[in-house]
Amino acid sequence: MPAATNYFPPIGGFRFGFFTLPPAASGEPPPQRDMPAVLAEFEAKLPGLAQYMEPENPGMHTTPTVDVDVVIAGEVVMELDEGKTVTLRVGDSIVQNGTRHRWRNEASVPATIAFFICGANHQKF
Repeated sequence: MPAATNYFPPIGGFRFGFFTLPPAASGEPPPQRDMPAVLAEFEAKLPGLAQYMEPENPGMHTTPTVDVDVVIAGEVVMELDEGKTVTLRVGDSIVQNGTRHRWRNEASVPATIAFFICGANHQKF
């Protein structure tokens, strides 16, 4: 089996994993970072993901996949188009079909999500 070269799988391919969102910021400014180094590390760890992110809307993205997400710890807010939000708690799940969204953790503890993504064709007819 060939090694995956992109974070998102091709049409018919899939990926299963977990991600954890840290608690909301404390209101303190983020530490100064070497942005070229941060972006290079992001690309090395999650190849191809950055091209789906909206630079003018940090965290907002649309993916070439069908996603099944299940909250397994904590609580998260999923922001959709036009600022609509959905709060998901432990045991809640959501299925997305190339939905434009971003994740936020407004709680005081980390939140973990299990996900299964499948590459899909989202061409508009």
